Amino acid sequence: MGIIALDLFMTLDGVYQGPGGADEDTSGGFTFGGWQAAFADAESGAAIMSGINRMDALLLGRRTYDIFAGYWPLRGDSNPIAEKFNSMDKFVVSRTLDNASWDGTTVLAAGEEAAQLKDHYKEIHIVGSGDLAGSLLAAGFLDRLNLFVYPITLGTGKRIFSGDGGVPAAFTLAEPPQVFPSGVLRLVYDRTGEPVTGLDAGS
Repeated sequence: MGIIALDLFMTLDGVYQGPGGADEDTSGGFTFGGWQAAFADAESGAAIMSGINRMDALLLGRRTYDIFAGYWPLRGDSNPIAEKFNSMDKFVVSRTLDNASWDGTTVLAAGEEAAQLKDHYKEIHIVGSGDLAGSLLAAGFLDRLNLFVYPITLGTGKRIFSGDGGVPAAFTLAEPPQVFPSGVLRLVYDRTGEPVTGLDAGS
């Protein structure tokens, strides 16, 4: 049985929108796109690539899929990330997409179908795709969080697990935290069930 893991670049205030470029995702009037590159260093880059290399399937929501499908196929095999993404099996959850243009993509009508992928793949990774990740967390299908937390706050933008995307859940640290020279923090958590609440501090 495999796992579904969420790979997420996020700010200290939980924003994950548009890390890769100014025009990556401007929905909602977001004007702070391209905030990740200022914190690039060799160590964090190696950690990101290591996570990509562990994937054997990529699972995306429709909006992130459209961004990726419009970018990575154009990068060619000389880019190691493009080579990995272009060659691996990909799945997009969408009720409106009929034909996926990116080679190797299968369209899933509902997030619940993603749970069946665990029978066929060792590590299925979601990248970004906050709405999809929230629905899978609520359904009990999201097993791991791979978080890269950047030392910046934006005050606006899409936040992970906010509003209807958040559900009570408890996690345990699956790997030792990593801190990179840029100040970026890598945290890996596995879901362990429901949170313990109702206790008085210091009791």
